[in-house]
Amino acid sequence: MTLTAEGLKAKLEEALKTREQGSVEVLDISSGCGTSFEVKVVSPEFEGKNLLARHRLINDILKNEMPHIHALSIKQAQTPAQAQGS
Repeated sequence: MTLTAEGLKAKLEEALKTREQGSVEVLDISSGCGTSFEVKVVSPEFEGKNLLARHRLINDILKNEMPHIHALSIKQAQTPAQAQGS
C-alpha cells in the first residue's frame, strides 16, 4: 500500500469536517516513500476534547493506514478558536 500526504489529508478533512471551518496539513517527511508523516489539524471536532483524545481521534481515523506508517508526528491538534489565539 502506497500512502500519500494528499490521501491522508483528504481522509482527515472528511472525517474531521475541516473544509468549512479548520484546516489539515500533512507533510511527507520520509523523502517520498510514504512511511513518515507530519500532521497539523485544526478542527471543530476537537471541541471539548483534551489533547490525548484529539490524538487518539486522529489515530483512529487513520487506523487502516497505521500498519503502513512508520512514524506519524502530530504537531498540532487545535480547535479553530485555539488556532486563532482566542
